[in-house]
Amino acid sequence: MLIIDISQPLDTTTAPWPGDAPFRLDWTLRRERGDSVNAAEIMLSCHLGTHADGRAHTADGQPPIGEAPLEAYLGAARVVGAPGAAVLGPELLQGIDLVRTPRVLFHSRRRADPATFPHGFAAISPPLARALVAGGARLVGTDAPSVDPEESKTLEAHGILAAGGVAILENLRLDEVAPGDYTLVALPLRLMEADSSPVRAILLEENAFGA
Repeated sequence: MLIIDISQPLDTTTAPWPGDAPFRLDWTLRRERGDSVNAAEIMLSCHLGTHADGRAHTADGQPPIGEAPLEAYLGAARVVGAPGAAVLGPELLQGIDLVRTPRVLFHSRRRADPATFPHGFAAISPPLARALVAGGARLVGTDAPSVDPEESKTLEAHGILAAGGVAILENLRLDEVAPGDYTLVALPLRLMEADSSPVRAILLEENAFGA
């Protein structure tokens, strides 16, 4: 079974959303200082690097990401190639059976550089978001920092997907992944007071868990 890591690395060079918290690491214990173990403390935005957006990210009164059903983040997925696209539209779903592969991951960036924020990235259009909901998708993922445009204030795609029960993954690293069918594993942390969560996202080159 081949494992493909589609997570961005997290360190002090990882570019955050403009104005959001960057990665920081401090050592609380160090063997070189006489402690028995090394122990690190990390501080970062829940949206830094590859992450799962929870429903509380864009709406008040919603449950934290730690209560999100895990089934959406584990199972059959389709990687769809659209490198260089200006916007992601519903035509990208042509020929995809969302019952068989209910998780769809969009590769839109020609080359991902985690150290550089990709201004002008391709967002998921509202018609595509509605088509995903109507087709029964369980999760949508993108290699962009958001499913909505950077300048959006209404976050329409977020709202459509959340209302339709479609989980969201952002900042995937798909530039070396061929389009096709895989098994996705991308579980959010059980954070009981946070809106979203970093994930370690991987693809398996066989369907290990069914739909």
